[in-house]
Amino acid sequence: MFSRYNKICDIMQNEYILVTGGAGFIGSHVCDKLLDKESSVICLDNFSTYYDPERKRRNIARNLNNKISNKNNFILIEGDICDRGLLEKIFRKYKISEIVHLAAQAGVRYSLENPYLYEKTNVEGTLNLLEEARKNNVKKFIFGSSSSVYGNSKKIPFNEEVIEDKPISIYAATKRAGELLCYTYHKIYGLNITCLRFFTVYGERGRPDMAPYIFVDSIFKGKEIKMFGDGTTKRDYTYVGDITDGIILALNNPLNKLLPFEIINLGNGNPVMLMDFIRLVEKNLGKKANIKKYPIPPGDVDMTYADITKARTILGYNPKTSIEEGIKKFIDWYVKNGENDDEENK
Repeated sequence: MFSRYNKICDIMQNEYILVTGGAGFIGSHVCDKLLDKESSVICLDNFSTYYDPERKRRNIARNLNNKISNKNNFILIEGDICDRGLLEKIFRKYKISEIVHLAAQAGVRYSLENPYLYEKTNVEGTLNLLEEARKNNVKKFIFGSSSSVYGNSKKIPFNEEVIEDKPISIYAATKRAGELLCYTYHKIYGLNITCLRFFTVYGERGRPDMAPYIFVDSIFKGKEIKMFGDGTTKRDYTYVGDITDGIILALNNPLNKLLPFEIINLGNGNPVMLMDFIRLVEKNLGKKANIKKYPIPPGDVDMTYADITKARTILGYNPKTSIEEGIKKFIDWYVKNGENDDEENK
């Protein structure tokens, strides 16, 4: 349904940027950045119960309160990208010039238990948006993909031009399927599309199901943390502010007309060993982790490592936040915002 927070819904002369999943972790940061740049934004989110929807409402509270500007240029629509009828209504009502498609059913391990949910949201939902983009002459389509598509590639660092198409989770397979749909719509209909492969994003508003949040939360509360493997697996942890900057660069890339379809890694380019990540959290919290080791579960990869040469060259992307600085910012936010309180007491 259309949000009651929308004060003026009929300004047809405005061009809007549609951000799907706009109340989520990355999406809410993108909405903030776009509004800071005085863009008009439609935030579409289904407030899934995959984790507490109130987290998402807190993510966008600043925008709903209209504290950024008095232009009422932020519209929240609560709905699902799998609802084709709703999408048709949105595109009829508003002039949407660009789409930043970040809505997805996330989580590698959960995808092994609920494959149909991932296919519906990540594949069918993406197809629905591509159809609307085609029918409504959308100028630019950004698709949020994932480093998971590389699987356990032995070609390090992961380069966009070298992919073995051997995903090892349902989630990864649906993200790769989304990329292929994007390419097909570009090839047939000429849509201008950039697929961005995100590498282990962490930071303020981080999802509570992701390892960075789980480690910080558990160590702070003195709870046991599950360490899958011996601590030597590596991830290319990328601060959410750097990811957001990369998305905005892709959206505004002056080379869009010359490069109408691209797949680009957005990472930090500096993999961190799991045990080193845990030690960094311990140092910032001043607490020791209660670690229990478990076998690496199916679907988990051994390493992610982004080759960001293409992002630097095409987008001017330059991740500025070191893991040390990013973890400090993340933990400061966690403590300041009461994330250390138990959910049932909120």
